[in-house]
Amino acid sequence: MAVSYDREGVVGYITLDRPPANSYDYEFMRELGEAVRAAEEDAEAGAVVLRSANERFFSAGADVKAFAASTTGENMRMIREAHRNLARMAEVPKVFIAQISGTALGGGLEIALACDLRFGAEGEYYLGLPEVTLGLLPGNGGTQRLPRLIGRSRALDLMVTGRRLSPAEAHELGILDRLFPAGELEERTRQYAENLARGASEAIGKIKRAVHEGLERSLEEGLELERELIEGLFESPDAQEGIRAFTEKRRPEFGRRA
Repeated sequence: MAVSYDREGVVGYITLDRPPANSYDYEFMRELGEAVRAAEEDAEAGAVVLRSANERFFSAGADVKAFAASTTGENMRMIREAHRNLARMAEVPKVFIAQISGTALGGGLEIALACDLRFGAEGEYYLGLPEVTLGLLPGNGGTQRLPRLIGRSRALDLMVTGRRLSPAEAHELGILDRLFPAGELEERTRQYAENLARGASEAIGKIKRAVHEGLERSLEEGLELERELIEGLFESPDAQEGIRAFTEKRRPEFGRRA
């Protein structure tokens, strides 16, 4: 399989493994959707890390040779599959973290953009959306997610020029949320994910929902959603434990995970 799901302790892992560069086609995107679904249904996984089995490439993007050999209809079938599966990550009430230690270009970066957070390693590799150099546009969410992340003009500049960024530049722009020494990326990402997984999982899921859904609404409608979500949380076991722990001056013990 090109994409697989497994769990290590309380953290779920989606692993991209299609040599030589994790370039994707329809089958790859279909398997990614299955892996996202498996992560969603795994009650023991409180957070999910999306990583590559390849040290040099997170993903080089779409398989351009497959594009050339396919009809427009076949290519659009793959893009629709990608849109469905990448959007699903925003709907799952668990935080998805892209762990990036190698090149992420085109649709490869778009996979990372669909995650909630992106952690990168220092090193000599590149990130970017160079589809314009093929006479195309970023078709797996890049034109929509990147401007929402870093602002309209900076995203437009990157997409119309196809410019590639170093990890340091991507971090400065806000594409990478955290940048670690290469030898520390895996462990630091795991620690972060484990802390989330052992936290107030219902609150984390609803924070994610409030952010993703609220930003698509007016401020008034977003605040209405916020009120709706926090009202439900007041009755949740995690909130009751958190408030009790605060008054008792102790650390809260959330959830059911070890």
